[in-house]
Amino acid sequence: MSSYVPIIVLGAVGAGFVVVSIVMGALVGPKRWNRVKVDAYECGIEPTPQPAGHGRFPIKYYLTAMLFIVFDIEIIFLYPWAVRFDQLGLFGLVEMALFVIIVFVAYAYVWRRGGLDWD
Repeated sequence: MSSYVPIIVLGAVGAGFVVVSIVMGALVGPKRWNRVKVDAYECGIEPTPQPAGHGRFPIKYYLTAMLFIVFDIEIIFLYPWAVRFDQLGLFGLVEMALFVIIVFVAYAYVWRRGGLDWD
């Protein structure tokens, strides 16, 4: 149980920071609201009227986000492998090579289908 103490302390510090930030924002923040403060802010550009349903984003945005997640997860799996590379031996090398090949095949498929082209 003692090995979980640092994790519990870190969680408590994070939760405490969140609570203190929310309380301080409510106490110190502005109390008088006006039309300008509640308006949408778009980098100084006047907001454009949106059609019903707030318009639709092109599918490319979602594909790019999903690709980012896939490659981000690949990196997450590569770190522990790199740390324990000596202990895993040839088995670990072959398994990671297969993993990278599978991800590369997915990358090549998306590339060939034009998923990385921005029009």
